[in-house]
Amino acid sequence: MPQLFDDVGECVETTLRRLGGRIVLALPLALGKPVPLANEFYRRALKDPSIDLRIFTALSLRKPRAASDLERRFLEPFVARVFGSYPELDYVDAVRTGKLPPNVQVIEFFFEPGAYLESPYAQQHYLSANYTHVAREVLARGVNVIGQLIAKRVVEGRTEFSLSCNPDLTADLLPEFARERSAGRDIVAIGEVNRQLPFMFGAAHVSETVFDYLLEHPRYEFDLFSPPNLALSTVDYLIGLYASATVRDGGTLQLGIGELGDAIVYCLQLRQQQNAAWRRVLEDCRASSRCGAEIDTLGGRGLFEKGLYGCSEMFVDGFLDLYRSGVLKRRVYPHVLVQRLLDAGQIGERVGAATLDALLAAGLPPHISAADFEGLQNCGVLHADCRYSHGQIRTPRGDVLSADLSTPEARARLAANGLGTHLRNGTLLHGGFFLGPKGFYAALREMPEAERRQFLMSGVGFINQLYGEDQALRIEQRRDARFINTAMMMTILGAAVSDGLADGRVVSGVGGQYNFVSMAHALPGAHSILCVRATRTKAGRTTSNIVFNYGTTTIPRHLRDVVITEYGIAQLRGKTDSETVAALLNITGSRFQDELLRAAKAAGKIAHDYRIPEAHRHNTPATLERALATHRRAGLFSEFPFGTDFTTEEIVLAKALRRLKERTSSLSRKAATIAESLVHGRTPVKLRPYLERLQLDRPRSAQEWLLRQLVANELRHELG
Repeated sequence: MPQLFDDVGECVETTLRRLGGRIVLALPLALGKPVPLANEFYRRALKDPSIDLRIFTALSLRKPRAASDLERRFLEPFVARVFGSYPELDYVDAVRTGKLPPNVQVIEFFFEPGAYLESPYAQQHYLSANYTHVAREVLARGVNVIGQLIAKRVVEGRTEFSLSCNPDLTADLLPEFARERSAGRDIVAIGEVNRQLPFMFGAAHVSETVFDYLLEHPRYEFDLFSPPNLALSTVDYLIGLYASATVRDGGTLQLGIGELGDAIVYCLQLRQQQNAAWRRVLEDCRASSRCGAEIDTLGGRGLFEKGLYGCSEMFVDGFLDLYRSGVLKRRVYPHVLVQRLLDAGQIGERVGAATLDALLAAGLPPHISAADFEGLQNCGVLHADCRYSHGQIRTPRGDVLSADLSTPEARARLAANGLGTHLRNGTLLHGGFFLGPKGFYAALREMPEAERRQFLMSGVGFINQLYGEDQALRIEQRRDARFINTAMMMTILGAAVSDGLADGRVVSGVGGQYNFVSMAHALPGAHSILCVRATRTKAGRTTSNIVFNYGTTTIPRHLRDVVITEYGIAQLRGKTDSETVAALLNITGSRFQDELLRAAKAAGKIAHDYRIPEAHRHNTPATLERALATHRRAGLFSEFPFGTDFTTEEIVLAKALRRLKERTSSLSRKAATIAESLVHGRTPVKLRPYLERLQLDRPRSAQEWLLRQLVANELRHELG
């Protein structure tokens, strides 16, 4: 039984007395961090230099911070409303500023994207590792404490616990901890209860004996970190549209978080619910002439009649949207033969004598062993009330039957009295961790248990790779997989840049991207799909994200597969270098095609007389806007298709402030913008609610007056 604590100080003190002054603390990435516990360990180390504290984690979340007075006016009310009582991690600011004490070390294997580019400490203490290798590295670092936020419930007087949002690494580490403990090492597992966490099943559902200490008290309850849905742009939607066309009915889907993930979900829903409209959008984008062959080869244009199964390291809220809209409906079962026959259409989810015959014909041993019995009962082929003992099966009626099914008579007797009615324990999604808006957590909490059990949480050792004792089952379940991820840039030869800059600085981390790309090449019928915005604009300058070469890569070119930009689909698997160059030029922004083509010709990577086809010479933002214009007037492709935590005023202000930031990115541009704002006289009444939101409706200083003028000028552009 774990020891219970209602005071975090006592919990940490007990841990220090047990282990001594050297603490190697493993914390889950993102949502599952027990912030009060982590902060108490850090504060103890700050006060006592004799404590050697090493923190191993990833994605240390922090609430949005303002970089200027104007941003502060916008963010403070929003952050208070949306993030509520979520506490900050004390070590994060020290990492960012390089002010950690010498007795504290923080190592992360994945960063909040872009947050640590200017932090030498974080850059020096980044650990580059595939997601599936992190558990190994944690053990190698000598972890002796693991802390995790957990869910708790009481069922019929029995207390149960769940790793909820983060079994991703913990589920893989727990068996290793047991082995380490049996070898004499002392490792302390601490669970901190938070009742806002949904109680999830699968590998997340753990025994209380997993924990040495449990921390629970209302003062340690806090609001979960809830990033809001962001606006979707035309570029996001076009990438989502093409990605939705590469997904095959009856297949498997992996997605990531963010605007591109949301856009893909929206377009998959559109394909399912308004298929004719979805097809018209494809035609208006000239998809048939530009990449029709790729669509037909990779995915399709029809409805999801069989549906999809989700196998994703991140369980994003979009999967619930796909479930509600009838896209995510292909259940997978924990039995190789059942899964194989089900996918082949040789059996259905309704169980009968034919199910048993098909299983035996497919290779089920006629002499049913205890393990065979357990597997068949677990997926519903055998009745839940049957019992197995010494080569015999006792049916719910009390009949005792031979487990030797080699004769038709034996099979008939079992079919009459011992079979289930329907397959059970089917899974719609296996996820490793989750993070999302408030509504996502609420939906999971409020979902009936039987329904929630279809969304199982698992370790990344299961999700992100095929290796394991159940490899054959994973292969059967993950048929026609589409592993869809994002990259920052692609080289013209097909290497992906997803996590770092040319000078070696890390933007985020490799995470599980390499895992899924590699798995796509190993799985029959699977593809890795990398989505890249064709261009980026910074400080008024637009550059191409399709580049000739780059100083670092995340995915090597020999694993190139499918690449999507807002201008189409490039199928690169099995292509020569010249074919790869040609395919990527077709989905490059036209402003940059000629330069890239010249570089490829100079390097001898494409024929000197090669010309980009005319169908791909009009890759411009204006072309994209025209393609969606009619459909937007019909109510499709709105900015926030899944809702948002931003108010109406905040949506407008966010656009205005982004535009203002862009227009003041250099001294010359700032001077011109200020001059423009000063020519306007009285502020129109319609701008008052927006200025009130920023507390600029009644300026109390010259600086506030200037800010009001600048904001009002941008609002005029936004509101017309």
